[in-house]
Amino acid sequence: MSFSVFQLHPHIHTAVQKCGYTVPTPIQQQAIPPVLAGRDLLGLAQTGTGKTAAFVLPTLHRLLDGPRKSVRALIVAPTRELAEQIHGYIEKMAQHTTLRSAVIYGGVSKKAQAAKIRAGVEIVVACPGRLLDHMNDRAINLSQVEILILDEADHMFDKGFLPDIRRILKSVPSQRQSLVFSATMPKEIRRLAEDILRNPATVQINHTQAAPSISHALIPVEQKRKTELLKNILENKGMTSTLVFTKTKYKAKNVAQQLENFGYRATSLQGNLSQNKRQEALYGFKSGAFTILVATDIAARGIDVSGISHVINYDVPDTAEAYTHRTGRTGRAACTGEAFTFMTAADDKMITLIEQTIGKKIQRETISDFHFDNQDIEAALAAKKVQGRSRPQKEMTAGAAQRKRTPTATPGRRTFTKR
Repeated sequence: MSFSVFQLHPHIHTAVQKCGYTVPTPIQQQAIPPVLAGRDLLGLAQTGTGKTAAFVLPTLHRLLDGPRKSVRALIVAPTRELAEQIHGYIEKMAQHTTLRSAVIYGGVSKKAQAAKIRAGVEIVVACPGRLLDHMNDRAINLSQVEILILDEADHMFDKGFLPDIRRILKSVPSQRQSLVFSATMPKEIRRLAEDILRNPATVQINHTQAAPSISHALIPVEQKRKTELLKNILENKGMTSTLVFTKTKYKAKNVAQQLENFGYRATSLQGNLSQNKRQEALYGFKSGAFTILVATDIAARGIDVSGISHVINYDVPDTAEAYTHRTGRTGRAACTGEAFTFMTAADDKMITLIEQTIGKKIQRETISDFHFDNQDIEAALAAKKVQGRSRPQKEMTAGAAQRKRTPTATPGRRTFTKR
């Protein structure tokens, strides 16, 4: 199949050809036709599958007919990096048309963003918080929105944006086309999708399955030796471009600083950075100025970097779907990649769940001087259980014992102390 099968407007098809795109990805093959037909859509696919083109190309095609200089398409994304990535792609694909877009997020001037909107744009790509700021200032009018797109909806939930999304929904017309894209589908997002989508087409591209181009390995290690292990494999695995995932912002910053002290070209991407520092880190990683980027899951949304050779889970993720999403950052565009996960005694259950989700056993790899095998893990877990059972109980005072079994009276009603 080629992109010509979609019969996109010639101006858009020309841009597609200029970018060298020839064969659409599976999600593009399945999502573009129903979007072109005006249907609502729920798209589930892991990162690197071409979701952005799957909604941008048909949206541009549909907007070419109709008025100009009013906001007719609204795309909501959870992070500044993802919003910029989508906006950049729109500009590239719309370069031969008269359609214009603006991007809205915090950390930069609101006045400049408002001026761009007043000048007239048909597409707005926005992060929820700053979009609400502009709505409160009456700097943006969403009454003409024809197409609403929520990208990376699962991380809207992670960042606590669902109340904001529901406020935004009240400001757009009820008669519209709605598209929801997500790498994972927790129940909260499925409930939101059910609320806003009408008879949607559903496209699901193995969103929990690991890409076949990626090799996976688990390395058992004690928690306190993770950074030491990271340094060891960076020295010995021939890594050219490495993305390291941690659970917290503090840890991302700390690990990157330690690697920099060791002489590596490392930086971090996490929520405490200013917008300029975030862009500096991301562009430096894209250009090769930094060969190691340490990031949290949320900050990593919107990283569109080709050629990442390795992904390292410094911390095991909280969900199996997040594991698939993290490791999908490598092995993209027909390239191969490697994913290493540092496993401690506390990670045994999550590793089992991950293996069940991706449908295969992950190879265990031991590195000399860091050996911490399954027997060690089982012993540590058993010790933790014994410690929990043997924890001494606090002695109950006579008064407390009496209160526990005696009802407390309240005028007009009878209640009991909660046990």
